[in-house]
Amino acid sequence: MSFQRIPGLVSIVITVYNKLPYLSECLTSLLDQTYESWELILIDDASTDGSYEYVMNWLNNNEPLLREGKGIYTLRLPRNTGYAGAITTGMYLAKGEYIAIQDADDLSHPARLAIQVRYLNHHPHIDLIGTNYEVFEDGLPNRRMPVYWLKYGEQIGKVYEKGGHCICHGTVMFRGAVFDRIGGHTRRIEGAEDYEFIAKVIKPGARNVENLREVLYYYRKHPKQRSRNYFGKPQKEKNDDA
Repeated sequence: MSFQRIPGLVSIVITVYNKLPYLSECLTSLLDQTYESWELILIDDASTDGSYEYVMNWLNNNEPLLREGKGIYTLRLPRNTGYAGAITTGMYLAKGEYIAIQDADDLSHPARLAIQVRYLNHHPHIDLIGTNYEVFEDGLPNRRMPVYWLKYGEQIGKVYEKGGHCICHGTVMFRGAVFDRIGGHTRRIEGAEDYEFIAKVIKPGARNVENLREVLYYYRKHPKQRSRNYFGKPQKEKNDDA
């Protein structure tokens, strides 16, 4: 029996590894989404800072939301697998027609899911859609700065053909059928799993990915970003996995 995805459902996949200080704001930004048909799949990659315990407490405090029929699922991995292992695990659990990525230390605009779903519904040839975003320093959410490295339209494919990167991974939503066809992230390029996944989605000679110009995502700069392990300082302009 083949796997059947639920029409209209967005599966939001979050991976967590020691992100305790940022989880409340991140999860609240998802509760505030205007799009109603979503499930949340949170994979804790063997955190040691109490992140998983916080999430379970957060779920208990939001019990009315669960009674309204939202699917909120958590899985604590028995050992740390790394970003590729954790996020691909979450994608395997996703039931939605669409899969959305959310980094545990970032925020989504309340209309993010609604706008991305509407775009995909109106553009059946597009498999993956990213969005514009703004950057803020931790503790200064009202002082957001624009970014200028994203590309649009036919320029996207050209950038990836040359080994470049121009879609912010945390902003993407893609069709679940894409994961069913090509699978998830791999460990072949440690620290650039996000780049490799998007490059794998792009079909040569076809415009099947796009960025929205609307700012629908807010990226937090802070000392514990994963990207600092590979680049020494936040490199959202070049590698958006944090």
